[in-house]
Formats: sequence, C-alpha cells, structure tokens
Amino acid sequence: MMRNLKKLSCWLRIFGAATVFLSATSQALTDTRLNGAGATFPYPIYSKWFDEYQKKYPEVQINYQSIGSGGGIRQLIAKTIDFGATDKSMSDSEMAKVDGKTLHIPTVVGGVVPAFNLPGIENLNFTGPILADIFLGKITTWDDSAIAALNPGIDLPDTTITVVHRSDGSGTTFCFTDYLAKISEEWQQQVGTGMSVNWPIGIGGKGNEGVAGLVRQSPNSLGYVELVYAKHNNIPFGAVKNKRGKFIKATVETLSAAAASTRMPVDFRVSITDADGENSYPISTYTWLLLNERNRDGKGAVLKEFLYWMLNDGQSYVTKLDFAPLPTEVNAMVREAIGIIQ
Repeated sequence: MMRNLKKLSCWLRIFGAATVFLSATSQALTDTRLNGAGATFPYPIYSKWFDEYQKKYPEVQINYQSIGSGGGIRQLIAKTIDFGATDKSMSDSEMAKVDGKTLHIPTVVGGVVPAFNLPGIENLNFTGPILADIFLGKITTWDDSAIAALNPGIDLPDTTITVVHRSDGSGTTFCFTDYLAKISEEWQQQVGTGMSVNWPIGIGGKGNEGVAGLVRQSPNSLGYVELVYAKHNNIPFGAVKNKRGKFIKATVETLSAAAASTRMPVDFRVSITDADGENSYPISTYTWLLLNERNRDGKGAVLKEFLYWMLNDGQSYVTKLDFAPLPTEVNAMVREAIGIIQ
C-alpha cells in the first residue's frame, strides 16, 4: 500500500511539472506578438502572408503598420518594433545606429510604374529622360512633341500634366529617383536620389495608396506607384524604355528578368533599377525585411520560422499579387543567411 502511494505521489509530481511546462509553453506561444512597420510598397503581399501564416499558426500574431520605408527604418533604430520593412537598403551610417547586426532579408521583387489618368487612353510609352523632364517641370503638357514622338497615333490632349509624388519618406520614391538619376544627369544634379527629395513641382500623396488615389481622382495626372496599386485601382500605366531600347511594361516576367540580370551581393543591399537584359523592366526593385541578429523574449526563433515559411509556402502567393518571387539562387542565399538569427 505504501509503495503504491509513493508511486502515485511521484506521478503526481511529474504530471504537475509537465502541466506547468505545457502551460508555460502554451502561454509563451499565445503571447508571441511581432510588431513591424515600414514600406507601403510590399504591403499587399505582407498583409496576405501575415494573414495566411496566422491561419496556420494562430498562436503567432504579426502586426504591421504600412507607414513608408523611412518610418520603418526610424522605428527599427528606435527599438519600437521587432522588424522593419523598406524598399531602400539602409546606409552604413543608419546601420551603425542599431545595436548589434541588422540583416536585410529580400522578400519579393516589385516594380514602380508611371501611372496616368487620361480619359480614353490606356497605353503610353515613356523614356527615363522624358519622365525626368516631366517631374522637373520642363515638359508641362501631354501633347508635348517629346511625348507625342514616342506615341504615334495616340491623340494626346493639350492639357497641363498634373504631377503627383509621395509626400512621405518612401522606398518607392527612392526606387523612382534612383532610376531617374541613372538616366538623367540633370535630375542627378538638381534633385538627386533619396526616400525624400525636394520636388520641383507637383502635389504629394501619403503612401502608395495616397498617390494612387490622387492619380485616380485627378484627370490629366501622372504619378508613380508600385505595380499592384495601379492594377488594383484600375489605373493605366506606361511602358518604359529599357537599356536594350525596348519599351517594357511591368509584369511578373519583366520584374523577374531585372532581378535575374543583377548579381546579388552577400549583404543583399543592391539596386536593380536600369538593369541590363532584353526584357528587364527598368524601374524594378527588391524590397527587404529588416531584422536584428539577436532578439529578446524568444522572438528571434519565431521570426526565423516565419522567414522559412515565407521562402517556401509564402512565395506561392507572390505572383497572384503582381510581385515577382525571389530568384532561386537568392532564395537559397537568404535561407542560409537567416540561420544566424537568435
């Protein structure tokens, strides 16, 4: 009898310890909340990913604020978020402000398109120099001879071009101005490249959503937005002449061509605007998640698991939202790189 009581007591202690362990583990999973902020450019795919991931792993909650790349970098430096997101890689000076090592994790490839609102016109051709001259205020009307020469047979109106640009710090702006600076020496000298620049003309909208909304409601306007925002809002967008002299529209295939034609460095900080390649769309870019190598409260392990899911299951959602998936070799590089996250 005494022996049975001792066994029972032992099992109760073991069972009790196991119960406490399982309860603590369950509580930790339930309380796993990841907070991120940054780029509006990839928000459609990030929103889809976080939603699908939470369906599969309901114990993990990922909250993301679409506030622009500049805001994402600032909040990462200020330690108010668990991860940032940007369409412009951080500079060395920005990275020096972060405690520990910051990782740039490319997620998808996207394109910035010249979106326009001209009643009755669905397709236009542009070149980099002409886009630069429009945003410099040198070309002011739609029927300008330079635009007309690229678009024979199209009845362009003799109306003033309403230029729309971003009002906030933006990786989309960086991609667009990075391209213009490569194509136009005058743009490089007068305006330059950045997430925020001193625009010579135009009206500003906050986020890709804001620019898309202004273009859609403003006849005779021209702005720049990520491809999915133009398509989702049924806004026509133009083809842009690439290095090989071809007028290329942004598609999953032409974005992939731009990424494939550019070698990826080991730190993943790369520009793919004005990329070489027969079918490369010239205003293409990677977009990145920004993560710390070392994370508190076990969040590093959760972030790592999400990234593995993103590289596998997550890439299957990409083309449906008009982004291009990571090239195979880049996917493999990222898979190796995230192994150091703690």
